[in-house]
Amino acid sequence: MTQTSSRSNTVRMLCEGGLMVVLAQILSYIKLWEMPWGGSICLAMLPIFLFSVRWGLGSGLLAGFVFGVLQFMFDGGFAIGWQSIIGDYLLAFTVLGLAGLFRGKKYGIFLGTVVGSAARFLVHYVVGATIWAEYMPEEFFGMTMTTPWFYSLLYNGFYMVIDMALCLLIFAILYKPMNKYLTGADLR
Repeated sequence: MTQTSSRSNTVRMLCEGGLMVVLAQILSYIKLWEMPWGGSICLAMLPIFLFSVRWGLGSGLLAGFVFGVLQFMFDGGFAIGWQSIIGDYLLAFTVLGLAGLFRGKKYGIFLGTVVGSAARFLVHYVVGATIWAEYMPEEFFGMTMTTPWFYSLLYNGFYMVIDMALCLLIFAILYKPMNKYLTGADLR
């Protein structure tokens, strides 16, 4: 690969990354459901997963981090201190980039979506059960809450499973007609 080709690829990656982060931010405003203390059902993770699988782990983690910063700045910032800012925004959205581990894999977009979603859920789960524990209601989804770990599982699992399923569904619909873009084959 020549220096010009490498520079061209870097510029392409940065432009695509910027567009995907902006698209993710726009999609984050189109909420199908919003939880009372943050978290919502929307398609915001979709562009970050796509970018991560196309460009790889490092680029994906960076895009997720930038998206996390934007989420904190512009999405109302549900945080109760620096720990929840780091956990619920910076770390939780950065780990979406773990989808980049599946770059170049045949079904990488699906595996990446599951791994990125699971990683984000785990971050929110731990933050919810530790930092947000004092805000646990006595009853949630018609069940008596006795432990913040169960409450965090229900709270964060509710919207994260639906978000992941929506992303997987859209990628499944687009997989055949847009395969080379979903797998990053157009970049090779």
